[in-house]
Amino acid sequence: MEVKAVLMDRKGIERAITRIAHEIIEKNKGTEGLVFVGIKSRGVPLAKRLAEKIFEIEESKIEVKQLDITFYRDDLEKITDQPEIHTKPEQIPIEEKTVVLVDDVIFTGRTVRAALDALTDIARPNKVQLAVLIDRGHRELPIRADFIGKNVPTSRKEVIAVHLDEVDSEDKVYIYTKNF
Repeated sequence: MEVKAVLMDRKGIERAITRIAHEIIEKNKGTEGLVFVGIKSRGVPLAKRLAEKIFEIEESKIEVKQLDITFYRDDLEKITDQPEIHTKPEQIPIEEKTVVLVDDVIFTGRTVRAALDALTDIARPNKVQLAVLIDRGHRELPIRADFIGKNVPTSRKEVIAVHLDEVDSEDKVYIYTKNF
């Protein structure tokens, strides 16, 4: 794959996090009853950053949990020959809460569908909202994000890669062109 462009740098990611944090506060009329659930792996650090930003703004602490959706994916055979199967997701206190699912990129919607399936195995939240850093389009399911850092129209020959300090030792969002 070949780097086509850098879509966001550290400052761009910080601005997007700040904007999404304000939108979450506004839409929910505060932070009462919110819990952030980051989809492994890059959704988790993004959820933590959102919680930190909201604490800066509102001085309100929001619980952040992580969700491993590996078992719930409908494309395990495409991802790996040896998937790591978990029998039940970690228990997350979401009953009577507004869950904000957090992920780095929304593409077909299948990851979000898997996350929703995992959440319903845990408990029944009052409401589920979705926050993503990048929305690249190409939905295969009727799923949309409530909070979006950046909309990036892409072709299917392109790949979006979010790099975060916590995972990749840098804060950047790249768009790659597949060479095939």
